[in-house]
Amino acid sequence: MKNERPETDLIILQETPEEQQYDFMPKSFDDYLGQEVLKEKLKMYTHAAKMRSEALDHMLLFGPPGLGKTTLSQIMAQVMEVSIKICSGPMMERTGDLVSILSSLEPRSILFIDEIHRMPTHVEEVLYTAMEYFRVDVIIGQGPGAQSLNLPIHPFTLIGATTQSGKISAPLRSRFGITERLDFYTDEELQKIVLQSARFLELSLTQDAALRIGRCARGTPRIAKKLLRRVRDFAQVQHKNIADDTITEKALLFLGIDHEGLTSVDNMILYKLMEHFNGGPVGLETLASLIAEDKETIESVYEPFLLRKGYLEKTPRGRQIPFKKLPFLQKKYFGQNTLL
Repeated sequence: MKNERPETDLIILQETPEEQQYDFMPKSFDDYLGQEVLKEKLKMYTHAAKMRSEALDHMLLFGPPGLGKTTLSQIMAQVMEVSIKICSGPMMERTGDLVSILSSLEPRSILFIDEIHRMPTHVEEVLYTAMEYFRVDVIIGQGPGAQSLNLPIHPFTLIGATTQSGKISAPLRSRFGITERLDFYTDEELQKIVLQSARFLELSLTQDAALRIGRCARGTPRIAKKLLRRVRDFAQVQHKNIADDTITEKALLFLGIDHEGLTSVDNMILYKLMEHFNGGPVGLETLASLIAEDKETIESVYEPFLLRKGYLEKTPRGRQIPFKKLPFLQKKYFGQNTLL
């Protein structure tokens, strides 16, 4: 096993704005695949608010990144026939930034704040009266001559999105009337999303190839769409007019993703656990040092997938490979089935 991490491993970490334009963006709940239970709830909420000509209740959407929180918010705005403004919590460093946005909102419009848990506390406090009473308090001037100005705003809907719901402060959380979680997608749901995106990209893709991509997408549509674009690149360079299972397998192996959907970093984590600790347990900081990766990235990016797939487990003494997986991994990495 090599310690180098190819650039293709960043496929599960980030997305460039240039690539977003190539993604199929659902415009309605019918076009949005997966999250069926949540989707039915949101249909009811939005249609009821539209029938009353009222703003939708404030909503908190939480779950891992890449599952479609922004897309669902855009669909809700489309259904209610209102405008939507999208911004990021960490980018609003001054109260004036938020006040400016809130004062420009149209009646019943939606304000979507991504990573809302990272919003500075002094900015977050402006939201309290805005969400509850539809007004903002602005301080004009400084020192003894400062005056407080009460500025009314139009009724609106705040949709806060977060990947770490536990970091939402209690005062802010209590003001959300609707709180919903997005779950990871199944391989079959991702297969449908891949086929939908392939049609948008005008790429011929077989059912088996789409399922293979879905199995490697770590339960996340955003990753599935990235992998599809790379498969398309590979098929085009190979002068193939259809991406079948063989072409898709070769493309994924080229990207460093094996048959189990594990990237080179996933395999490196498991390999180091096997080579140095006979499968563990080992502390997170020690493991991070062995693979030259920071522990936060291991914990938030790689561990969730390995835990869900049963390749890793957490114990009071550290991370370890479950006993039932040891024979398989020993054969995979060392060509043997006996315990090390």
